Amino acid sequence: MALSPVVQAYAWGSRTALPELCGMTSPAPHPVAEHWFGAHDSGSSLCTDGRGLDARIAADPRGELGDRVLDEYDGDLPFLVKLLSAEQALSLQAHPSPEKAREGYAAEDERGVARDASERNYRDTNHKPEILVALTEFHALVGFRPVERTIALLDALDVPSLHPYRDMLAGQRDAEGLRAVFTTFVTMPHSVIADIVPELVSCAVGYLSAHGVDSRWSPVAATVTELAERYPSDPGVLAALLLNRVVLRPGEAVYLGPGQLHAYLRGVGVEVMANSDNVLRGGLTPKHVDVPELMRVLEFTPLADPTVRPETVSRGIPGEVDYPTPEPDFALSRIEIPAGADPVTWSPDGPEVLLCSAGTVHVDDGSSTETLDAGGACWVPASTKEIALSTTAGATVFRTRVGDR
Repeated sequence: MALSPVVQAYAWGSRTALPELCGMTSPAPHPVAEHWFGAHDSGSSLCTDGRGLDARIAADPRGELGDRVLDEYDGDLPFLVKLLSAEQALSLQAHPSPEKAREGYAAEDERGVARDASERNYRDTNHKPEILVALTEFHALVGFRPVERTIALLDALDVPSLHPYRDMLAGQRDAEGLRAVFTTFVTMPHSVIADIVPELVSCAVGYLSAHGVDSRWSPVAATVTELAERYPSDPGVLAALLLNRVVLRPGEAVYLGPGQLHAYLRGVGVEVMANSDNVLRGGLTPKHVDVPELMRVLEFTPLADPTVRPETVSRGIPGEVDYPTPEPDFALSRIEIPAGADPVTWSPDGPEVLLCSAGTVHVDDGSSTETLDAGGACWVPASTKEIALSTTAGATVFRTRVGDR
């Protein structure tokens, strides 16, 4: 059952990347940021029979979700699949754990914050862990960098007005030191930040001029310069100095668990997340920022390596690799089918969404066949006995299903 995506036209998206991937007219008349494939309350995909996926599931939850998912997730599809294209930086943000989501949702209800209010942080009671797999080179800020490396960065840039914060970290080289410095940055008056940022930019440009674009800290120097141009008095410019600056090659991924601060910078990827819309923002955005609530959910333990690399599995599906995470709400794998290969078959044990990211693939569920080009997706109900994928010229398919508890 092919799915039509919910198209999200956020300002940070690209007018060309997703349209070109999907073989549509390019450039689009407006930035295209995300294509959603799922049954999210804020936008459900349409099936080829004209029904929303949410309505289809509601009409036959046991047949669509299967006994286990129906019982464990109260009749909801627990994951959402996206194609994402960023041309500009997304907001500096983090997502809550299930416990903190429930607490935050209840507290906002108690204060009388409308469910659709722009200042509301918690749209639901769920967590929002996510994984993003790069389809192009993908740049991101992900998790707090180990303190020793951040001290080395600050020494390399040598920004006089940041020396006190470098010394704060040097005096407490752990999560609490990061908490102290980050708290100072995000609670600074914007007028103070506006005084610091030009000096930071001057030193970053000086570093780039002296060391070139391929030196150790050049990507960070370039990033803070770019962010400062757009957000000259935003605490996110300073906070970016504390985060891992990641460049993913196609096929590599980042996983973001509860409380991990991050900001996607640019690139195209496949993103899978728990079915939630809970976002706590800390900067780099004109949207609602709630620093106290962000601080309540943040995880300050440094991430030495936030990347996830695909692992070969022995599930009997040729060309399949997994992207392992600890999350039960979703499990993601990628299937590479070479030109002329025999059909790839398996028996689903729950609902799945299949997304073609390259080539053309034919999806046969025993009763009908859907043809998916790049950017196309289909729904596989739990009642499906067997799926067969075939291709003439080769294809790449991302397979999302519910994980194990």
